[in-house]
Amino acid sequence: MRKVGYLTLVLTAMLFSATTYAQTEKGNMLAGANLANIGGTFQNGGSKFNLNLTPKLGWFIKDDIAIGIDVNLGLSTGNDQTDFLYGIGAFGRYYIKDKDIEVSKRARWFLEANVGFNGVNTKAGDESTNTNGLGVGFGPGLAYFITPNVALEGLLKYDLTVGFGSSTTAHRVGVNLGFQIYLPSAKAKQIIREEGNR
Repeated sequence: MRKVGYLTLVLTAMLFSATTYAQTEKGNMLAGANLANIGGTFQNGGSKFNLNLTPKLGWFIKDDIAIGIDVNLGLSTGNDQTDFLYGIGAFGRYYIKDKDIEVSKRARWFLEANVGFNGVNTKAGDESTNTNGLGVGFGPGLAYFITPNVALEGLLKYDLTVGFGSSTTAHRVGVNLGFQIYLPSAKAKQIIREEGNR
């Protein structure tokens, strides 16, 4: 129970401890997820359900440059058709610091690219199509900081899967909405040490 109290204290302190642009400094972490197409349509004879979730965990290796890992899980089902997407890989982000394209003091543009192993599998009735193999993607995004350490994000992304299966390529273009929490890791370690010495 005491550890839960420490964790709550650490997260609260991190949420309110950063200054403008400190979120993307070397040594910080980011954790969150892109969310897209979550919902459903329910009607007699035509119900559909959609879910796409991409959790991410990254580290800033330099100011404004982050690398990390992400997992992609997606499901769309209804009208006798099911689409299943999956993937695991690495991503990189570059946050642009340019006053000429700034839309708000709370917003930061970024470019994201990823590479990993992906799969796109579709089943419609008795027929199925699948592509499994190398996945690459890239696109621009915008992070809007609602607190110093929490950002709502929009990301326009193109994804390509090339490999084996009944189809050798699969292309996707999507708009992803989500959030990221930017954690100043040095501050988190300091708070944990101080609380542990009590």
